[in-house]
Amino acid sequence: MRFFVVCPGGLEVPLAQELAEISQRPDCKALGTWVIDPTPTSPTGGIGLAGPISATMALNLHSRIASRVLMQMAQAPYRQEDDLYKLTSGLAWEDWFGSKQTLRVDVTAHRSPLKSLNFATLKIKDAIVDRLRDVTGDRPSIDTAFPDVRVQAHLTATQVTIYLDTSGEALFKRGWRDEKGDAPLKENLAAGILSITGWKPGQTLFDPMCGSGTFLIEAAQMALAIPPGAIRSGMYGDEVKPSRLAYRPLVTSSHGFGFQRLKPFQEAAEQKRWTALKESSLNEILEKRKSYPDAKSLEISGGDINEKLVLMFKGNWQRAQLPDQPVVRQIDALVSKPPGNQGGVMLLNPPYGERLVIKGGRGQDRASKAADYETEEPENRFELNLETGRQSAKRSSRESLKKLQAQEEQDPKFVEFLRQFGQHLKDAFGGWNVFVLTVDMALPGQLRIKESKRTPLFNGSLECRLFKFEMHLKPSISSVSQD
Repeated sequence: MRFFVVCPGGLEVPLAQELAEISQRPDCKALGTWVIDPTPTSPTGGIGLAGPISATMALNLHSRIASRVLMQMAQAPYRQEDDLYKLTSGLAWEDWFGSKQTLRVDVTAHRSPLKSLNFATLKIKDAIVDRLRDVTGDRPSIDTAFPDVRVQAHLTATQVTIYLDTSGEALFKRGWRDEKGDAPLKENLAAGILSITGWKPGQTLFDPMCGSGTFLIEAAQMALAIPPGAIRSGMYGDEVKPSRLAYRPLVTSSHGFGFQRLKPFQEAAEQKRWTALKESSLNEILEKRKSYPDAKSLEISGGDINEKLVLMFKGNWQRAQLPDQPVVRQIDALVSKPPGNQGGVMLLNPPYGERLVIKGGRGQDRASKAADYETEEPENRFELNLETGRQSAKRSSRESLKKLQAQEEQDPKFVEFLRQFGQHLKDAFGGWNVFVLTVDMALPGQLRIKESKRTPLFNGSLECRLFKFEMHLKPSISSVSQD
């Protein structure tokens, strides 16, 4: 089978590395041969690969960076909408799902000559519905909100590719997050950023503005070999269930992934392979617990000035099946101290508003506005642009965001905070590598620190930068005297 593994823009290289690692796991190699496409040199929005149908289960369970795993059903040239109908109606959809299941169809395009994507979507939907009605005597209902089955098509100038979405809900929805907090960061983006920083389990990791703890929880799960799909797969049985506020309560052990509602994966052989994958992961978790018996041993810690978010972080940590309570304090980032005596990796995503500058007032308004931009189902605007990696955010949202950024730049309290925080990094975090994810391209100047690297990324529809700052150790008084 051919697959296209979708990822946030800018994470294609880390995703390719991750897919290579997954394919070399003994339990995944046992499924059959995997062939991963060459790593792209420009944004593509994902990575293609060929592998056994069972690879679907391993990818959805283990990929921390993927947004969706799409299974290719057909690819052919086209010139008009009728060509889309003919190709789609010729596929044996009845082998994959039934007429009693609900359906959603999405279409994306890059340089397509067709005038209306809505009409193209309608033709593909009609082809699937007509096929099932002819074969079964009944037709599936359409559910654009919470469908059982998702079909996606991508149009280039001359080719159409039809996919079955094997993930269902986007894979960043792990099931442990209770609420999104003031500045939501997608879990798979956090995992990809951790890969870019070069952080490894056992190395000190600190987030002084941790919010609901996305970076730190993803890192802790990496260290403990907890797969990102653990809760959705039902690995922990009925005792561990997703939060009722985790995006929506669809993420359950019986409907955690789209492939679980497809006929081939309900057969005994595939069910046996699925059970084996989960058992292998559980054994790996038990082995890792010997190296990290408690939260302190992970060398992962954080702080935040907002007490509510600190409590939210603790709840998320426990739902993510991590040991004890997280090492976290309610504290102003301006007085935070380095954990341990040696350097490490600091990783943060400074939000707008009260956690960064002030409590309540206009700061809270800005935090709410920032959250609105980041939570408006960005996977339907960018991540579904399957093979081009080209952003298609609404222009109005971009213009509104620019206005929001301009307000922040003019806020003297905000500017002063950044200046003070930059000085605090110089004074207290010598020897550390500091990584900051932000939509503010002028952040290094506001911190008054020269970045050593900047990486373009997308958090949903938001264009961001990951800035790296290498904080140099200050010479001691004795060494200066000797000189």
